[in-house]
Amino acid sequence: MRVAEVCFIMLILYLFFPGCTHRSAPRPRGYFRIDLPEKTYHMVTPTGLPLKFKIPDYSRLTPYSGSLREDSLNHFFNLQFPQFHSRLYLTYIRIHNHNLSQLIEDAHQLVFKHTVVADAIGQTRYENPEHHTFGILFDIKGNTASSVQFFITDSTRNFFRGSLYFNTEPNKDSLAPVISFLRKDVSVLMESLEWLN
Repeated sequence: MRVAEVCFIMLILYLFFPGCTHRSAPRPRGYFRIDLPEKTYHMVTPTGLPLKFKIPDYSRLTPYSGSLREDSLNHFFNLQFPQFHSRLYLTYIRIHNHNLSQLIEDAHQLVFKHTVVADAIGQTRYENPEHHTFGILFDIKGNTASSVQFFITDSTRNFFRGSLYFNTEPNKDSLAPVISFLRKDVSVLMESLEWLN
């Protein structure tokens, strides 16, 4: 009987003690799965403005509802993405008195004020001489309020800029797939833009 008791105790020790040596590692925080819609576009011409461009079917163009006032030179409106709780703030400015260099400087300042929290800021130049469109698309990496900004101009009459913002606290890990998805829409907007004057 003694041998059976020893074997039984050894079996118990064998089964329970190896489980105590296993160490579990903390798991990274997970995020909800985001279903991204199929990309289809249609052309829009904002009321009273001399330009047209393509926007995705899952977005809508709306007037700006903030405290800024629309005047004869500046027009403010939004491209909203309700599914992603985000919007692209758009501004059209009629160039007058040769103020193009100041408008470009202002666009750069609006981008580079994010350098405090940005990991990097990339620039992609855009030119389409056929449509007289020239501009820059900015990719702002990190936990910044705005991740994508752009400006585009014909260098003589028209200046158009945009900034993408989300209605949530910036988190580069959880927003990365949506930012990448919407960046393509901003790129299509820039590539399809045509001046009507």
